[in-house]
Amino acid sequence: MERKSRSSKKAKPKNKVIKITLLVIVILLLTVTSYGAYAFVKFKNAYDSSKVDLNREGNKSDLREEEVSFTKDPISILLLGVENYSSQAEDGRADTQMVITLNPDTSEINLITVPRDARVKIENAGEYTGIHKINSAYNYGSITGYGAIKLQLETVEKFLNIPIDNFIAVNFDGFRDIVDALGGVTIDVKEDFWEDNFYNKKRIEFHKGEAHLNGEEALAFVRMRKRAVNASYSREERQRQFLTATINQAKSTNTIFKIGQIADILGKNVETDLNPNEIYALQKQYLNSKNLSTKTLEIKGKDQYINDVSYFMPDMKNLEKVSMELRKILKLKEENFKTNAAER
Repeated sequence: MERKSRSSKKAKPKNKVIKITLLVIVILLLTVTSYGAYAFVKFKNAYDSSKVDLNREGNKSDLREEEVSFTKDPISILLLGVENYSSQAEDGRADTQMVITLNPDTSEINLITVPRDARVKIENAGEYTGIHKINSAYNYGSITGYGAIKLQLETVEKFLNIPIDNFIAVNFDGFRDIVDALGGVTIDVKEDFWEDNFYNKKRIEFHKGEAHLNGEEALAFVRMRKRAVNASYSREERQRQFLTATINQAKSTNTIFKIGQIADILGKNVETDLNPNEIYALQKQYLNSKNLSTKTLEIKGKDQYINDVSYFMPDMKNLEKVSMELRKILKLKEENFKTNAAER
């Protein structure tokens, strides 16, 4: 009896520890669950503010025969960096244009920068229809009422001769804040250069080697184009470097508890036609993939003055090669190359 009594006394502290442990687990689960509900509501509200409907027939590009599935088909997304400060947030311009293709079979992402000064014929721009730099389509789409993003997207489609399935547009504040929310990005800087900070005009120095950039530094890194080094270390190459680094950072960073912060950024500074299910499918298919790989394609050409205006003149043979490669990635039918790129 005495032995039994001692055994009971020893069991009480153990049971107490188990109960406390279970209580802590329950509290943690409730906290995470509550936070998850809060995060979902916050994200949903932010998404509603960011949603843009391009009003495309059948909810697809005119260059698609059928609507694509994010989990089954290769897709293309246009990424736009929009500068709208000089115009008081109206009638801005597409400072950066990148097209990414995603293949669910290979978990491969291909990146291509569209040169902002490429000389093209812009259609559906009312009185402005004609030969311009490709990045001006955003502005003309806005001031004519056709739709800034819609006209920019359609102009890029015609330039590359591929369908663009979706888009994401972010302004400079959103770019900066998203990079900061991710904890910055690490980039292997290939050459020394400098660029003014967009916000305070102070010089930011970049030195060859690995560098961890915050939001304002990353913005300067991808925007520089007027220094001599841009000829050997181009803006397009730096943009591809940045996007690859951002994808890697997003994969390695646990951002679940930053969702409120990211939602605030999304609502104020980002526009997209992706719906929440598509965003979730992208995250599940690619960011969670252990086999994710990124590759880059480059449009080659040269800068040339025509009527006192500096344009980027793409090498037509190279542009055709890039277009054919993109069409192959997207599993499109072979056809004769066509483009709105304007030669002399």
